[in-house]
Amino acid sequence: MPIYEYLCRECGRRNTLLVMKREGQPAPACRHCRSEDLQRLLSGFAVHRTEADRLRGLDPSRTPDDSFYRDDRNIGLRAKKRMQELGVSLGDSLDEKIEKARTSKLDAILGD
Repeated sequence: MPIYEYLCRECGRRNTLLVMKREGQPAPACRHCRSEDLQRLLSGFAVHRTEADRLRGLDPSRTPDDSFYRDDRNIGLRAKKRMQELGVSLGDSLDEKIEKARTSKLDAILGD
């Protein structure tokens, strides 16, 4: 049961419609003006990336944009990448602290 987005060519409004089956179903109609003159739009989507994928694609010499800091998964990512580049391993304790920061368990990091 995919959800499709359409732009109504008649009234110019967007419609999000659940399409049960394509064959045998009536053509989708605009919820606002009932026109069937709809253009299917490309919807946004998300792609899952592992931490290893994100580390490979990260350049710690460049300052990331603001959206980088809105994602909790990126806490400590630049530090980990830089450590890898320098060949430094701080062991599991660094990973544990970073994971606690990502899950907002800051009191555990601060030794509360």
